[in-house]
Amino acid sequence: MPRTFYRANLPHIQPLGATFFVTFRLKNSLPKGVIETLRGAYEQTIKSLKDKPGYLELVRNERKRFFAKYDDWLDKTAEGEHYLKQPAAAQAVKEQLHRFDGELYNLIAYCIMSNHVHVLFDTSVQLKEAEDWDSPWQYVPLERIMKRVKGASSRYVNLALDKTGTLWQRESFDHYVRNEQEFHNIIFYILNNPVSAGLVQKWENYPNNFVVEAYRSGGF
Repeated sequence: MPRTFYRANLPHIQPLGATFFVTFRLKNSLPKGVIETLRGAYEQTIKSLKDKPGYLELVRNERKRFFAKYDDWLDKTAEGEHYLKQPAAAQAVKEQLHRFDGELYNLIAYCIMSNHVHVLFDTSVQLKEAEDWDSPWQYVPLERIMKRVKGASSRYVNLALDKTGTLWQRESFDHYVRNEQEFHNIIFYILNNPVSAGLVQKWENYPNNFVVEAYRSGGF
């Protein structure tokens, strides 16, 4: 069966057919010391929550706080490469995100920043033909989806910029969406990332934002 949970540097819970919010970043886009400090504080807090009432909800909230700090660093850091500032590189990433739309997922929204990408997509499209499966291995889980997206986009960004080498940090940050309110909050977060970073005043003015038409008038 496809894995629905695994642990690398962070835990990854990946239910079949879920909607996922994923953030992936350029290799070495954050100083190693920053990552170690953030992760150390996160892990220490998680340990302190053990046996407390509402443990799972407390952990989810702490993980959100960890991500907010992590993303704030990505927005503000001048260190590392910022290849995705270049229109040709951003376009290559867009094309690969759309390439798998309707096949591995339904693409809902994304934002391509200078050194990282936020994307929201629904993988339930893969379950529509589940009754025709010969094997559950036909389902492509999130970790393999991201390998395809990152592998293909790495190739085409390198071609666009006439460079070689590993583009993306190996591990991504992923979160499966649990309810409708969270779904809308995440769309708002994605589209307003360049606003929060001071790049534009309105999300609609940022050229590397995308949201499907059904949500364009959602007050984001």
